[in-house]
Amino acid sequence: MREILHVQGGQCGNQIGAKFWEMVCAEHGIDSTGRYQGDTELQLERVNVYYNEASCGRFVPRAVLMDVEPGTMDSDLSVF
Repeated sequence: MREILHVQGGQCGNQIGAKFWEMVCAEHGIDSTGRYQGDTELQLERVNVYYNEASCGRFVPRAVLMDVEPGTMDSDLSVF
């Protein structure tokens, strides 16, 4: 199985990345707190491609975000 590390940088990259993560979360049934809320086992089948599962049962995105101005990441990336 593949594991993907997602890297996004700068204001534009982080804004596009926020929409990307919204779609990935929706496809895998992960809510904004990292908990699985889906309705089919197929959603969990390959969830570990983009997420690490924490000991508390939450799914944490495998991502690196960077920007010199923290405001973009604070406002757009509630999933992290």
